[in-house]
Amino acid sequence: MPIDAAKALAAEPRSGEISWTRKDVQLYHLGIGAGLPATDPDELRYTLESRLHVLPSFATVAGSGSPGVISGLSMPGVDVDLARVLHGGQRLEIHRPLPTEGTATATGRIAAVYDKGRAAVLVMRTEVADAEGPLWTNDAQIFVRGEGGWGGDRGPSGRLDAPAGEPDRTVERAVREDQALLYRLSGDYNPLHADPEFAKRAGFDRPILHGLCTYGITLKAVVDTLLDGDVSRVRSYTTRFAGVVFPGETLRIRMWRGQGAARVAVSAAERDDAPVLADTIVEHS
Repeated sequence: MPIDAAKALAAEPRSGEISWTRKDVQLYHLGIGAGLPATDPDELRYTLESRLHVLPSFATVAGSGSPGVISGLSMPGVDVDLARVLHGGQRLEIHRPLPTEGTATATGRIAAVYDKGRAAVLVMRTEVADAEGPLWTNDAQIFVRGEGGWGGDRGPSGRLDAPAGEPDRTVERAVREDQALLYRLSGDYNPLHADPEFAKRAGFDRPILHGLCTYGITLKAVVDTLLDGDVSRVRSYTTRFAGVVFPGETLRIRMWRGQGAARVAVSAAERDDAPVLADTIVEHS
């Protein structure tokens, strides 16, 4: 079996230094569609170094996202075909606002291995701290098709009841044809998002958008629409990747206000609102 759950869970954590600059933050923001209109004061907070603040989802790529999803696939006990790998879900907990530039220590380990029958799910946990203390904790759920069925723990269900009533706000965000090519410059060079032949081998007609790009686009929409553009109000952000997005499509983002949290659902508008992000919660102050 390519995944040895006991060996993966027992492996020593991997630690390394990561660093980022204002340029990395700006590139990430552009990669998730910031800067339109280019002279809008609200957009300049994401693109102009003199006004820059950091969208918390930047944590998923800071220091090129290492250790991250790809790193997790090289941990002891894990030997899988990248073409069978999909990002199943993501949870990000923010301990304090992210600085526009910095150096920190990232420590990654396999926190859980679940047997879903036809697939395995690896939970790759990355904890990041700098000289002042913890910055963020990232849990990436890595879905590996064809690697389940050994009789292991199925793990908890992340499915939530549908939000009640009509959404409080609905916005649409266009995904550029070259969005995946721009986003991958922040560090995720998985060929699934750029190489048509690799995408076909993975079962897709053409390259798909990074799930974490949709994740970032969605958080920006929530911050801009419900949180008055204040990135420091985000406490945590959890989602399940329910479907793919193709570059050139339009994301329909529905939001429901709650006490200290917003529920969100994202769909592909041109494909009869096919689900893209589900079971999504942004906790905030």
